[in-house]
Amino acid sequence: MPDVLLSGAAVFAGALVQGVVGFGMNLIAAPLLALVDPDLVPVPLLMIALAHALLAVVREHRDIDWQGVGLVLLGRLPGTALGVLAVALLPQRPFAAIVGVAVLVCVALSVVSWTPRPTTRALLVAGVASGTLGTASSIGGPPIALVYQHESGPRIRATLAMCFGLGSSMSLLALGVAGQLSTDHSVTALWLLPFLVAGFALSGPARRFLPDGKRMRLAVLTVAGASALALVVRSIVG
Repeated sequence: MPDVLLSGAAVFAGALVQGVVGFGMNLIAAPLLALVDPDLVPVPLLMIALAHALLAVVREHRDIDWQGVGLVLLGRLPGTALGVLAVALLPQRPFAAIVGVAVLVCVALSVVSWTPRPTTRALLVAGVASGTLGTASSIGGPPIALVYQHESGPRIRATLAMCFGLGSSMSLLALGVAGQLSTDHSVTALWLLPFLVAGFALSGPARRFLPDGKRMRLAVLTVAGASALALVVRSIVG
């Protein structure tokens, strides 16, 4: 029961942050879940992430940028392959550090002068980066969020949710084909589901604290920076 409560608290916090900003679930939940029980990552967390994405899509489906979703997913295909290749060929810790530093540079440029827009080229590049980072380090949200940082909060959340939902489904399908899914994974995800729903429900009223574009952009950059910093720290301390 202590492990369930600790894992549930991590999922609750991750669901709350992702429900408000649009991403951040893995940043918060994955490290703690891995410490509690390595079997909680990646399959049960993917199941929980898929459930969160479905809830977010239902809540804000009118604001999805469908063209952007298609371009991001198109970019994720080679990006996923690059992520697998990176895991196979490169030392994990130096690679994670390089990834973290790259995202921190993008955040710094955004604060100073960089004003990215969701153009075709930018979305394809973000999809490749997201697929690579998500596969290699489980943190694939920042590249897409940075491209959409100047869009409205509902558009960011809804578009990222659809990308995450389809991406999680693809990952679970691949794991199922590889024989990596079990009934125990589903049972564990069901135990964590009430915490996810509670965090998502609280994220509704919490969004009122980000009523304008400037605050939403600041939240996106903060979570992206924290994700990158977590990667760097994790690569240093192991």
